Amino acid sequence: MEDVRRFFAQSCDFVLAAAQPEHFGSITVDLPEVAFWGRSNVGKSSLINAITGRKNLARASNTPGRTQQIVFFNMAGRLLFADLPGYGHAKAPKVEVNKWNSFIRYYLKTRLRLRCVILLIDARHGVKANDHEMMTFMDKMAVNYQVVLTKADQVRGSDPAACVAEVEAQLKKHPAARPTVMLTSSEKGLGIDELRAFLVELAAMG
Repeated sequence: MEDVRRFFAQSCDFVLAAAQPEHFGSITVDLPEVAFWGRSNVGKSSLINAITGRKNLARASNTPGRTQQIVFFNMAGRLLFADLPGYGHAKAPKVEVNKWNSFIRYYLKTRLRLRCVILLIDARHGVKANDHEMMTFMDKMAVNYQVVLTKADQVRGSDPAACVAEVEAQLKKHPAARPTVMLTSSEKGLGIDELRAFLVELAAMG
């Protein structure tokens, strides 16, 4: 864990906000890549900030679905983070939703250095239909993904461990998913060290 602490004590710098596929060519660093994805309002920005130890690195929007870009960050010169637009944005026009989804699908198909997608699911609600849709899409493309439950501190009336067990049971139907689920809370720091350690492992893959 000391190696993990030193890794995340280093700088994490903004690289690029890509709004269309041709923008990817502006990324000059050749690093292993990890993408963060999930439903709108799942707590993605808060989790990225908690992982990196920065308060405002990733910015959350007050309007779910407003973020339309893929934002890249260089973590310690060893790992590239990609913050993907959230899905399930009910208030967004359908034509815009289709445009964003096509852009993300292009990203997932073409980023050769992508090592894993960190798929965030709200622990309070479990796996929703559009989560399954995105998981099935990544299964078909053989894109490796790790499910991370967010907002574990807000789960009421149930055992968080039971939530983990329920989601892990569902993952057996998804061949590209890693078999275990990580439980996190950005607010309380739960599971952040474990997720950091996993990211350092991905960085070491080169």
